Amino acid sequence: MNFRKFLFLSFVVIFSGCATYAGLNYDELFGKASVQQRTVSHESAQADFFLNEVRPIIDNRCVVCHACYDAPCQLKMSSVEGIDRGASDALVYQGTRLTAAQPTRLFEDAQSTEQWRAFNFHPILNERAQTPTANIQASLISRMLMQKENHPLPDQKQLEGFDFAIDRLQECPSIEEFDNYEQDFPTWGMPYGLPNISSHEYSTLMAWVENGSIMNAPLPLSKAELSKIAEYETFLNKDDLKSQLSARYIYEHLFLSHLYFSELTGGPRYFNLVRSSTPPGEAVQRIVTRRPYDNPGVERVYYRLIPEQGTTVSKTHLPFELNNTRMQDWQAWFVDESYTVTSLPTYQIGVAANPLTAFFDLPVRSRFKFMVDTAQNTIGAFIKGPVCRGQLALNVINDRFWVMFIDPDKSNLPEINEFYQSQVNNLRLPSELDSTTVPVVSWVKYSRQQARYLEAKSTFINDWFNQGEYLTTDILWQGDGSNHNAALTIFRHFDSASVVQGLVGHPPKTAWVLDYALLERIHYLLVAGFDIYGNFGHQLITRMFMDFLRLEGETNFISLLPREVRHIEHSSWYQNQSSDLSDFFQRNIRPFDQQSLVPYQTTDYKNELYDILQTQLGPVLNTRYDIKKTD
Repeated sequence: MNFRKFLFLSFVVIFSGCATYAGLNYDELFGKASVQQRTVSHESAQADFFLNEVRPIIDNRCVVCHACYDAPCQLKMSSVEGIDRGASDALVYQGTRLTAAQPTRLFEDAQSTEQWRAFNFHPILNERAQTPTANIQASLISRMLMQKENHPLPDQKQLEGFDFAIDRLQECPSIEEFDNYEQDFPTWGMPYGLPNISSHEYSTLMAWVENGSIMNAPLPLSKAELSKIAEYETFLNKDDLKSQLSARYIYEHLFLSHLYFSELTGGPRYFNLVRSSTPPGEAVQRIVTRRPYDNPGVERVYYRLIPEQGTTVSKTHLPFELNNTRMQDWQAWFVDESYTVTSLPTYQIGVAANPLTAFFDLPVRSRFKFMVDTAQNTIGAFIKGPVCRGQLALNVINDRFWVMFIDPDKSNLPEINEFYQSQVNNLRLPSELDSTTVPVVSWVKYSRQQARYLEAKSTFINDWFNQGEYLTTDILWQGDGSNHNAALTIFRHFDSASVVQGLVGHPPKTAWVLDYALLERIHYLLVAGFDIYGNFGHQLITRMFMDFLRLEGETNFISLLPREVRHIEHSSWYQNQSSDLSDFFQRNIRPFDQQSLVPYQTTDYKNELYDILQTQLGPVLNTRYDIKKTD
């Protein structure tokens, strides 16, 4: 160890004792805290050091835990803005709260670090006098790294003294509280419960903190990116009513996606589609609401593309490709299609929260095509997103199942849209409720609505498929001959899940067949309408209603089985079901009782149906995970 480093460390040790003796009065030691300017041009040496030396360490060792809304202490280290915002002891995910919480979404609910301090976020970097000593001693990052160096992981096969439970009590000390934290939990330095970072990584991070924790300003956009942004913003912000309604529909389905221009060279750069009060050509003034369909509070909404900031992580990543083919499809489905829009739908919640009402003027085929064309993304939004705790949605699905879709071209009939319109009151969703909800009353109301809808749907399709006419596997979408999204497999992993293309694995116990209304309602229940900051009632009714929608998808699938085995098959899936589901099952709903015309050759009907589907969808099945086709 060289003399300079020894002298510095000695001073730190002596200073720590003085700080403790002084009652941790950082204001007296280093002056009053105030937000610091930490970003510099990406071309500067300091930004280069952060981007190429510091950022990779944070990405590899910190971001895995600190990337979501509900990261420990709400500390999101995946972006410059998240690091500068700091931490909070307020819980995002709290299934027992009686009233909705104030949202604290990074980049949305506050636009500056000063505003986040008003939300009671405390810094993890030094915000007092910018000296090397103060930067080290008044920074939570450096103090927790030093704590880990002094107290490495114990040599145990099974660690003791650590709590890895998702619902554990969190310790979120500010710098003023840190000495007590270190004394009470000496082994809880960072990375928590994991091996130390390497000596090189440690010295790199400490040097960065010592020199003021300087980070890069947002990277500039290239001319090619600006040109593409202009192209899509022009498309999304035309003045005619058809274009305005179409843009609203596109936004409400892609607001969580990471859009990228696949035809540009180089690695993809991701963008977010947002609502703005300013038109293209002006600086984006983002409209921030709890939900994407909430009243924007302005006369005209503009849809703008802004760069996604921060590190890409799997749990929140929903890549969505933008290219010439996509633009041509949107043009064909939403602009060239023959229909008329005489007025735009209101943002009154009873309309805006029900897509079958709000977007009645858009052709059902166009809406359905839009969703199934990128079905992996559409389904993925149910189980991904900025909140990395998925039990609420995932508790209602099986560990593995297959998903297929009704052919949108078979939905391109006026009778179908008229049927949906006749069921407007029965197709209302809990997402129209406030984020503070009383679940018992809501449960009764929406279960009755769903029962009435299923009764009407059963009557409608019994008449439509009279004598079994047309009821074959031909009603399923076959990906237009080339689209791998025609068949998906969903895997559940406790509080996480994944969606892959293809029918993966042995035939599962259950499968879903999704029609337009079902797919749309799942999106507005679990994606557009779900508020993680809502109270326990909002979260509970969302989970309970998803039971209904899952059952509907499964019922669509078993309708392809022979009539006499449908009830037996479905009952075998729900042995020892909850009392709520039992009550729902026992409602006097007329079953779909038309015979299937699927040409069965055996009595092992379900497995034979799976074989038929695999053969029929074979040309568009993604076989990446088929072990028989691996090298």
